Amino acid sequence: MDFKNVLMAIVLSSAVLLGWAIFFETPVVEQVEQKKVEKKITENETGSTPSIEEVDNLKKLSRNEAITKVDRIKLENTNIKGSISLEGAVIDDIIFKKYKENLESDDNVIFLNPKNSDRGYYIETGWASGGNKKLQLPLDNTKWKVKGNNSLAPGSPIVLEWNNNEGLIFTKKIELDENFLFKITQKIKNNSNKSFQFFPYAQITRNYKPEITPIYILHEGFVGVFGEELKEMDYDDIDKEKFTTSSSKGWLGITDKYWLTAIVPEKGENFKSEFLSKDSKYKANFIIKDPVIINPNSSAEHVINAFVAAKEVAVIDNYAEKLSIEKFDLTIDWGWFYFFTKPLFFVIDYFFRITGNFGLAIVIITALVRLIFFPLANYSFKSMAKMKVLQPEMLRLKELHKDDKTKLQQEMMALYKREKVNPISGCLPVLIQIPFFFAIYKMLFVTLEMRHQPFFGWIEDLSSRDPTSIFNLFGLIPWDPPTFLMIGAWPIMMGLSMFIQQKLNPAPPDPIQAKIFMFFPLFLTIILAPFPSGLVVYWTINNILTIAQQWVIMRGTKVKTV
Repeated sequence: MDFKNVLMAIVLSSAVLLGWAIFFETPVVEQVEQKKVEKKITENETGSTPSIEEVDNLKKLSRNEAITKVDRIKLENTNIKGSISLEGAVIDDIIFKKYKENLESDDNVIFLNPKNSDRGYYIETGWASGGNKKLQLPLDNTKWKVKGNNSLAPGSPIVLEWNNNEGLIFTKKIELDENFLFKITQKIKNNSNKSFQFFPYAQITRNYKPEITPIYILHEGFVGVFGEELKEMDYDDIDKEKFTTSSSKGWLGITDKYWLTAIVPEKGENFKSEFLSKDSKYKANFIIKDPVIINPNSSAEHVINAFVAAKEVAVIDNYAEKLSIEKFDLTIDWGWFYFFTKPLFFVIDYFFRITGNFGLAIVIITALVRLIFFPLANYSFKSMAKMKVLQPEMLRLKELHKDDKTKLQQEMMALYKREKVNPISGCLPVLIQIPFFFAIYKMLFVTLEMRHQPFFGWIEDLSSRDPTSIFNLFGLIPWDPPTFLMIGAWPIMMGLSMFIQQKLNPAPPDPIQAKIFMFFPLFLTIILAPFPSGLVVYWTINNILTIAQQWVIMRGTKVKTV
């Protein structure tokens, strides 16, 4: 098989797959009816462990109205600020202090919202009763009282209390660390002369389906680790069928591209987990399967860790290690090439800390990759240079044996063997680039650290496309081109570097194939224009270094380079 055909198949296949994700977007936005929640505990399919069911009836309010309508406990640390509602003791008001909505805005990212706001998203914890349906339990409309501190901060926990007037006193101690962890210790004190059994639970509720980046390399939706298995499910999957599983270790939650809510059961407990949707509301919950039995004049408690996190790599990894949470680092979607993409991030992050610029870090890693594969690339380019020298002879053989393809193949193979040329070796530079291309693309796309990171000049966000366009002369003409015409300066430089690199390679003997390859740089320029500018910077610098190396080798072999 002609090595050019192999090359074209590899690159075209990759470009088509990635281009599909860019150009065929299907944003999904749903308006959600919100209703008042009245919890009921029912038996599950096995009749052993209660599950959580909800019937809703709430009037929609603006976010500010929903927040000011109920009494609240203020919370703040280095990374987040917000409040906890004393109605239901739910975590439903969280803002990320370090992250802006976009480059043009000074507004911080608002993440969690009250249940009766337009985009309700919140975390609740509680107890289900085993058997006694008449027993009064704290629900999401229960008014809790504050004992002691009236604000939550690191080193300054709050304690909430509620008395059911039937001999049971419920308390919640909520602690907040310096980053994104809420530690919730639920306790029940039994002052009655009866015994009770309870099942602790935690639940994340999202009253809407968010707009999702429609691209196959990133998962957004339900996520969890149960035992050793990572489970990722889209909103559409859960719309079709509820997911239920049981485990003795793990965690679960809902993930966005950069943000995460997660709940972690107490270690050593058997729990049942559910991902479900009902009336356009999405829930991820767990409930402990083994009942907590509380005898008269005794008490019991249960600890839940809840995360409301910006997915910073170092912070997530630290939680996974220090709290021994199974595979918690997979909340960041490193993908199938985890073993390659994540170490590459650490290398680039190291150079970022040295240079102070992620773009420069990408340039350095590109140069290092070229250096590592320098001998292999040298071998490949020498082979390509020889192929270019042999091109007149190959054309002569093709003309001589144009009616006998078998004889032509035999003569071509004899020529390669005689001249010690391997035609397939020309593919090696492209094959080397492909893993790094995907790894850098994945890293730029999923890591929060790359978000809103500038390069030089007009590139203000390496994780977004080049904002310029040749169709308005890069801003000289006061006109905003449509999205499909946004072909910026860096993609054009990338296309030009590909064109020059192509000229250094031996041309395909087939004229039709040669014309197809002539348009290939233009095709990739259009396809890659919407991609993160950091990826285009990588590809351009890599092409320039490749051209320099190839030019030197071809001069040494006295091959005509133009």
